[in-house]
Amino acid sequence: MKRENMMDCITVLKHGGTENLIMTKVQIPIIDDDEVLIEVYVSGVNRPDILQRKGLYDPPKGASNTLGLEVSGKIIKIGKKVKNLKVNQKVCALTHGGGYAEYCKVFFKHVLPIPKGMSYIEAAAIPENFFTVWYNIFYIGQIKCSETVLIHGGSSGIGTTAIQICKLHGCKVITTVGSLKKQKYCNKIGADLAINYKKNNFVEEIKKYTKNMGVDIILDMVGQKYFTKNISLLKDKGKLIMIAFLSGSVTKADLTQVMTKRLTLTGSTLRPRTNKEKAFIAKNVYKRYWTALSKKTIKPIIYKIFNLKDADKAHKLMESSKHLGKILLKIKKEEKK
Repeated sequence: MKRENMMDCITVLKHGGTENLIMTKVQIPIIDDDEVLIEVYVSGVNRPDILQRKGLYDPPKGASNTLGLEVSGKIIKIGKKVKNLKVNQKVCALTHGGGYAEYCKVFFKHVLPIPKGMSYIEAAAIPENFFTVWYNIFYIGQIKCSETVLIHGGSSGIGTTAIQICKLHGCKVITTVGSLKKQKYCNKIGADLAINYKKNNFVEEIKKYTKNMGVDIILDMVGQKYFTKNISLLKDKGKLIMIAFLSGSVTKADLTQVMTKRLTLTGSTLRPRTNKEKAFIAKNVYKRYWTALSKKTIKPIIYKIFNLKDADKAHKLMESSKHLGKILLKIKKEEKK
């Protein structure tokens, strides 16, 4: 195989610990007619990457086995059926996998121009979080500006995005975090109430704050450990929206309150959605938030940037939960203006 057709890429040697993330040379992806090839400058690190490395999350059929669900970079090749994109355009994209590499192929309707005035670093932190938050809270949850939302894990990439977007829409925002530092930061970016769950009983705090009314919507990534508590906090016709299960997905529950309060229990994962579904999400996120992102009214929160070869360190940091915002991998240096 010709050397010029090869690229650096992080591969998973075998399922398990971070030591199994190794840099190798692989073939540059060949694009289909409805895809673009992106020269990757920055790639986002997300929880599904951790689960896939451990062997707990299989890529959907047809997806790349390479980690990396979002990238920013420059388009270097375009398929015959691609519209409204051009070579050398600066973009960010939701990927079907393959982001931990120098080049990544992406379905063209999952690619968006980088917001005006934004760097590759900031743009790489947009797709996975903004797509997930809009789809779950606003499309599935149909939250209204007068309603109260509880966001667990408020200092995560998803959490910091959800806080900002919900405040942009005029919602009341409550969040849970694991330290005083995270508590203060979530308040700083707009949370009306941030609770350190390691120091306080968040159920009692929320009931006191809402005068026993509870909340309209809960965005949960904890799962089993919080399930019963979440149910107790929802108002009549409230919605529990689950996007991850950090404490496990199996639980025992008394479903009486689900019936008496007419609750909705739902959730989603982004990666298995069809190209059409993700294109619909991309179109809506662009329409609703690109102006605000360009004006810096809302922004991705970046915690730390690692070089691609240090993907193992990035994974260790994410697993420690010490981060506040996004963890990124830098693959290529940004051009000087």
